[in-house]
Amino acid sequence: MTIHRRMAGAGALAAGLVVLLAGGAAKAQSLTVLPVNIAMTPGQMATTLTVINQGDAETSVQIRALAWNQAADGKETLAPSDEVLASPPIVTIAAGATQVVRLVLRNAPQGKEATYRILLDQIPPPAMPGMVRIALRLSIPVFAAPDTRAVSHVQYRVERDAGQAYLVALNDGGRHETVRDIALTTNDGSAVKTAENASPYILAGAAQRWRIVEQDGVPATGGSLRLSARSDSGVISEPVSVVAQP
Repeated sequence: MTIHRRMAGAGALAAGLVVLLAGGAAKAQSLTVLPVNIAMTPGQMATTLTVINQGDAETSVQIRALAWNQAADGKETLAPSDEVLASPPIVTIAAGATQVVRLVLRNAPQGKEATYRILLDQIPPPAMPGMVRIALRLSIPVFAAPDTRAVSHVQYRVERDAGQAYLVALNDGGRHETVRDIALTTNDGSAVKTAENASPYILAGAAQRWRIVEQDGVPATGGSLRLSARSDSGVISEPVSVVAQP
């Protein structure tokens, strides 16, 4: 699945396209990147990305590695990091050509999975008068496993607060979990709609939140709903308690 998010620049003079990836090939106009997510096994300190220019003109791309984290409220942050080295950091790829980018971990993860995102920013050539160039961005998740065994451990609940309710997933394990196709139902089988979330990932030691759109279907504190979903660990089908937001 590929999700596109268009971001308007100042004065509508520039725009970017962010592509968040969960499977298949990452493709943005003339650029294709493989693989679309990277899982580094215990002890693995290097891997590669393949960038293919399928356009009819050469293009330049900047490659950066950022630390990827989630806060307790589910908000994701990206921060500059020197823990992953991308080589080369800037490339010019001829039309129809392929560039291999090497990614190297400087230090092995300790205790839990380390997570990063590799950002590939296409550098557009100068625009002709009266034309607007579109800058493209691809975002590739990187999961680096520690030497010790790490597994996810996710607990779900519904939190009520000031007339709003959220499905909350807390992962106190040492590995990320991926959750898709979320469905909530009442005890009589009626569906309770949740808002779509751009990211299906629940990182190690972090949380993810999905806003519940239909408040009328959420029982009072002390009640429960049934959660159905798909995850890396298998099919989820379990009751979730409704609690007051801490």
